[in-house]
Amino acid sequence: MQLSEAIRKRILELMKENNIKTINAVTNLAGISNTLNDFMLGKVELLKLDTLLHICEAFNIELYEFFRNPLFKDVQYEKNNASFWYKT
Repeated sequence: MQLSEAIRKRILELMKENNIKTINAVTNLAGISNTLNDFMLGKVELLKLDTLLHICEAFNIELYEFFRNPLFKDVQYEKNNASFWYKT
């Protein structure tokens, strides 16, 4: 799975766990711009780490908790036809 897909799925998973219905609600809780909406729609490839930190704060979790999930077990990041595999 690509890294961006895993991050999107994790955000949706956290939204469900926290009974948050919309991306706009997460954006408001996190105090960030529409970057999250653009990311979730696939218009932006990856989020900045500080944006992801604000999203974690909206879900009241630490950054390490975000990534401590089976979705990130074997993720792939592709850029300019080069593949990078992250395995835990």
